[in-house]
Amino acid sequence: MSNSWSITNFCQTWNRLFCLSLFVALSVCIHANTQDSTTMYSRYSRRVYRYHKAWNRIIPTYSKVQYAGGMGLMSIGMGWDYGKRSQWETEMFLGFIPRYSSDEAKATFTLKQNFIPWNTPLGKVVHVQPLTCSFYMNTIFNDEFWTQEPDRYPTGYYGFSTRIRMNLAIGQRIQFRIPHDKRHFSKSISFYYELSTCDLYLISAATNHLKPIDFLRLSFGIKSDIF
Repeated sequence: MSNSWSITNFCQTWNRLFCLSLFVALSVCIHANTQDSTTMYSRYSRRVYRYHKAWNRIIPTYSKVQYAGGMGLMSIGMGWDYGKRSQWETEMFLGFIPRYSSDEAKATFTLKQNFIPWNTPLGKVVHVQPLTCSFYMNTIFNDEFWTQEPDRYPTGYYGFSTRIRMNLAIGQRIQFRIPHDKRHFSKSISFYYELSTCDLYLISAATNHLKPIDFLRLSFGIKSDIF
């Protein structure tokens, strides 16, 4: 009787230990799989975030319309601002030159880099940028202009390209920030002007003692900040 009870008690104890061990093993496996899934999901989320962030950098943050400035009579463009205070800007423009004395109209392309050292608020709405500095390169899409000197001219006759111009400009801006509840297409609108000149004008000014009015160009523009 005693031996029978001992065997029965041993079997029950063994069954309990086996069930407890099985439960612990299953819990450990489930926890490990959960951690692995969480880690994989976290890695995937970070990868997706980096992917979206990289593509978001390509989206232009503002658009511009400019009159004159050696880029055509009218130019439209888009740009990206960056830096701790958005003090750097990179822009691309397409311009239009009417026929004037030539037989056909012409198109221009401009790549422009801006630096804005100061941004002075005059309240919540109005901000002034008292100085903008720009360097830009533009070209004309037309066969009448060339990058390398044609064979019909003696070597070194011109010594410069008629298709590509390097330009410098300084200017000022006034910005009007739109309240959040009234924004539809832009968060702010800026009006600006620039005084600019190109490499050929600077060379002519240095060699021919020109007056500023002869080698400086005045341009006006509007900037619409989208983001």
